[in-house]
Amino acid sequence: MPVKDYLRLRFLPHIWCPGCGHGIVMSGMIRAIEQIGLQKNEVVAVSGIGCSSRIVGYLDFHTMHTLHGRALAFATGVKLGRPDLTVIVPMGDGDALAIGGNHFIHAARRNIDLTAIIMNNRIYGMTGGQGSPMTPQGMRSTTSPRGIADPAFDIVELAKGAGASFVARTTTYHATELTRMIEKAIRHRGFSVVEVLSQCPVYYGRQNRIGNGMEMMKGFRDDTAPIGSKKKEARPDLIERGIFVDEDRPPYPGGRGGTNETTMQK
Repeated sequence: MPVKDYLRLRFLPHIWCPGCGHGIVMSGMIRAIEQIGLQKNEVVAVSGIGCSSRIVGYLDFHTMHTLHGRALAFATGVKLGRPDLTVIVPMGDGDALAIGGNHFIHAARRNIDLTAIIMNNRIYGMTGGQGSPMTPQGMRSTTSPRGIADPAFDIVELAKGAGASFVARTTTYHATELTRMIEKAIRHRGFSVVEVLSQCPVYYGRQNRIGNGMEMMKGFRDDTAPIGSKKKEARPDLIERGIFVDEDRPPYPGGRGGTNETTMQK
């Protein structure tokens, strides 16, 4: 099925800024769902608030646009009520790890059968470029013009520590890898997390003089490396990409979620 058949074309053109990476993530999500063979009425996409969360407005699935930071809480309710459905939660780094941080760690701890896709653009874009928990230390935002003082979270380490049974990281530059990781995350039974480094050229790139969207994507190419690669051995400072955790554990509660044979063909 063509990608456009998964979209609500009446809501286009989209509101994302030129060069934003979130459209690439949405495309990867659609392609993963198509490759699994899910029907549109078998999928629920739940989001909170933020640029990334606008995805649910454009997708022609069952969708919920909920409160800031509460997407995982709503998604948990959907999954417990309808375990036969595939529930995907696209979030931004602020939505997932600032106001939504508590929901994130407990969804991971419980191993609820959801797929969290975290678009990490290292900034609050929709509200004007404030610093998020993922803004690297020393980088500027509208609320930290001299450089942010706090160290950023490492999403992968946080998800691993909280107990997520599937944890992966990729970037918008690696579009094929992105689709493959989202597909594996959806197929996984349990709480799966895919961090996607996504560029925000308007509020993060411009503020920190990193360049436009294309230059930021080249940065993802140059500054990341596959797990355990020779490139990583030669440059330990690079950000690792790949699947960090893939464990088979009963999902919450007591293995109920996702056990329906019609669920996700997992």
